[in-house]
Amino acid sequence: MNSSKIKILLAEDEPSLAMIVKESLETRDFEVTLCEDGQKAYDSFLSDDFDLLVLDVMMPLMDGFELATKIRKNNPSIPIVFLTAKAQTEDVLKGFHVGGNDYLKKPFSMEELIVRIHNLLERKNVQQSADTFSIGKYLFNFPQQKLSFEENEPVKLTHRESHLLYHLIQNKNKVLDRSYILQKLWGSDDFFTGRSMDVFITKLRKKLAKDEALEIVNVRGYGYKLLCR
Repeated sequence: MNSSKIKILLAEDEPSLAMIVKESLETRDFEVTLCEDGQKAYDSFLSDDFDLLVLDVMMPLMDGFELATKIRKNNPSIPIVFLTAKAQTEDVLKGFHVGGNDYLKKPFSMEELIVRIHNLLERKNVQQSADTFSIGKYLFNFPQQKLSFEENEPVKLTHRESHLLYHLIQNKNKVLDRSYILQKLWGSDDFFTGRSMDVFITKLRKKLAKDEALEIVNVRGYGYKLLCR
């Protein structure tokens, strides 16, 4: 398959509809991975990189809402479209609450789905452009959680590493308050979460070590500062 194709994860347990959607998307030059239950979809999500997710709500093993909730803990920015036969307002609201970007009620036309997919991808590209940061000789893509040094292959960061680096960049050359960031990312500022953050700071220091103009310093009693000389 052409690796430059836009990759879509489709989770749909109704075989006939699943094949119609899959084949229709493939005729539009998308690369589609089809999973017939929520657990397989989650496993596929963890093992590959996708540009967009199309998730049925009612699925065996794990429904679309639970699946989206788990995915959002790992990736806060990937676009998610829900497909559902549920038409109640509370179901639509729940879909958006758990991280969905769009909601399509069955039956739907493939043309409408494709238009919505293109709209979300365009919005994602704009967002990524706005959330890509140059720090020294590094380029940090926050939505994709990737850090690249000059022209080298990007390094994948964890969800927490990415958010910690993002906040350091937003406060570069200023002190990032230790209690604030612990509450923001860990939900607590006790001793054990503090030690956990120290470990993540050490990891980020190693990943930024190729540029001597960058340094994360410990400001005792206050927090951390990303120095960009």
